[in-house]
Amino acid sequence: MIAIVLVDVVRWLVVGALAYAAVVAATHWAVRSHKLTPFGAWPRTVRRLSDPVLQPIERRLVRAGGMPQSAAYWLLALVVIGGLLLVSLVKWAIGFVYSLGALAGAGPEVWLVTLLSWTFTILRFALLIRVIASWFGISLYSRWMRPVVALTEWILEPLRRVLPPFGPLDLSPLVAYFILWLAERVIIGAFI
Repeated sequence: MIAIVLVDVVRWLVVGALAYAAVVAATHWAVRSHKLTPFGAWPRTVRRLSDPVLQPIERRLVRAGGMPQSAAYWLLALVVIGGLLLVSLVKWAIGFVYSLGALAGAGPEVWLVTLLSWTFTILRFALLIRVIASWFGISLYSRWMRPVVALTEWILEPLRRVLPPFGPLDLSPLVAYFILWLAERVIIGAFI
């Protein structure tokens, strides 16, 4: 019961943040496309309420060589992606707590199957992070990418030697994901 209420509260917070970001983005669009005057009461109010949130985004955009005028759209994208991630994280955390509660009375075979399943899930998640990081040009040698590389390089390196890249496409993460999924099914199927 508490879990359902917690998920609902997080969802409503995300919906509220999304509404805020949508109003900010729509107002900025209307001002930039000359539908609203920038000196009207509504745009000034929205700007006053959104400046504390938009200014850090604008600074990061300028440092990255982007246009600070697009900060409102970046805010909207960050709220959508961050909201989805937050709701997923809360659901995962609640499921994890329930899983631990269910494992409290389970035997060693159930513990082993669960630990193997969690291990394969972490490996597949690390592959996903590595693929998404490559889309954004994040260095594999950055501090927070080193654990991801350590978790995935053991399977990607042999695949890259066997599977050549197809132009700009590297299919080795997709093949590695499938191999991990298949290995999980075979190994856990042996215990069940």
